[in-house]
Amino acid sequence: MNFSLKRTVRASMKVAALALAISLPLSAHAHRQWLLPSATVLSGNEAWVTVDAAVSNDLFYFEHFPLRLDGLVVTGPEGKPVQAVNAATGKYRSTFDVQLSQPGTYKIAVVNNGVFASYKVDGQQKRWRGAADALAKEVPANAQELKVTQVNGRVETFVTAGKPTKTALAITGAGLELQPITHPTDLVAGDTASFQLMLDGKPASGIEVEVVPGGIRYRDKLQDTKVKTDGEGKFSVKWGGPGMYWMEASVSDQKTTLPQAAQRRASYIATVEVLP
Repeated sequence: MNFSLKRTVRASMKVAALALAISLPLSAHAHRQWLLPSATVLSGNEAWVTVDAAVSNDLFYFEHFPLRLDGLVVTGPEGKPVQAVNAATGKYRSTFDVQLSQPGTYKIAVVNNGVFASYKVDGQQKRWRGAADALAKEVPANAQELKVTQVNGRVETFVTAGKPTKTALAITGAGLELQPITHPTDLVAGDTASFQLMLDGKPASGIEVEVVPGGIRYRDKLQDTKVKTDGEGKFSVKWGGPGMYWMEASVSDQKTTLPQAAQRRASYIATVEVLP
């Protein structure tokens, strides 16, 4: 096959792929939020990690939007807050550094507690997202068909310096959270890991959890796995090959803490590394 013909075939394949992508459901192209640490297991004292934070179609590839760091919370091995440094937000990603000054496991999370509102003004559909206390200022008093949804979101990852510890893994009891049974920085390819999903501090049963290996950009299939939590909120994942994995779960209910909101949407996302 000559070079010109090869180019023609490749161009035709790209057009076909684009047509297929357009025809797929929107859920297949949902933007994914994630945190990606430069390492998850380190040895020695005074270690550092740099964390990338972004929203993208292709996991762990910067091509859409940075993840805002307003709700960044780092919990150290003793369960106390740790200050992230050198935070910056660019066009496609945010970054920050965490010094692992104590041995043990750190939990790094971006927590979002706010509201989403949809309404009409003079017949035109409007949407707004932000903090609950800003709702009254941002949404006009003459808004029609106002619908307010409370949003609780948590995006997190885990890093261990030296020996793994469990104190930082404690849940807060607010929203959807992961209570690891298998330590999240002690995951090995071919093994099965167990976790427990919690909603407001109680086991979240019947919730679907999606697990996706990184590297979507370089393969034709998503290769995702979907499992459901049991009656105790527990679920297991059998890891394939080594690498970074993304886990996501969400739930909608009417358990709001805001009088304006009729519905709540809680979501949980984690990035974990599976070692060889």
